[in-house]
Amino acid sequence: MKKYAVIVAGGSGSRMGASVPKQFLLLAGKPVLWYSINTFLAAYDDLQVILVVPAGHWEMAKTLVAGVSDPARVRLAEGGETRFHSVRSGLGFVDGESLVAVHDGVRCLASIGLVRRCFEQAARLGSAIPVVDCKDSVRWMEGGGSKPMDRRRVKLVQTPQTFLGGLLLGAFESQGGSVGLGAIAGRDGAEFTDEATVVEAAGHAVHLVEGEVNNIKITLPADLVFAEQLIRKEGWA
Repeated sequence: MKKYAVIVAGGSGSRMGASVPKQFLLLAGKPVLWYSINTFLAAYDDLQVILVVPAGHWEMAKTLVAGVSDPARVRLAEGGETRFHSVRSGLGFVDGESLVAVHDGVRCLASIGLVRRCFEQAARLGSAIPVVDCKDSVRWMEGGGSKPMDRRRVKLVQTPQTFLGGLLLGAFESQGGSVGLGAIAGRDGAEFTDEATVVEAAGHAVHLVEGEVNNIKITLPADLVFAEQLIRKEGWA
């Protein structure tokens, strides 16, 4: 089967206090996205990356792609107003029988091993949603108060969320119209926080797989510090 990675890179630098979108900020001299893209390219020689970016970041993205390990296997897609619409745009380039991973571009510390684990499980079971245990105490907000929850029953969800292509494309089409840029929208997609929720809304069960504690989503300045320390320690730079 063909292999695709739809990497969504639509964030801003607002919470970073930066003028540059966080996916283009430098870590050990390379943009955050550079690490994400290269991890997927290294995982499989036959994998194609579909990088989804807002139209306003097109030139920055083209410059970045020129510097990855195999630019010929990366193509750009234009992002939409929500994550749902951005992923749907990227899925317009998925062709034939395939496995498709959808990944947050700012999760730049995901390992090659995690990528392969997700693809292998999706090939067997139809989906692979990486999760990690919750280490903090958890409370459920209800009415005007709250109540404790058993954290052993809570999992924190990560990406790459990986699926059989037909399953994922069918779910997006059933929930929001045709895939691809300019597709006619059905629901506005705002209620979908990830691809697992889209697939479940279409009536399919999803299967969890072990994630990685270091696979954080770069959101705050402290995340950049942690990521750079790990990148230098592992010799990825």
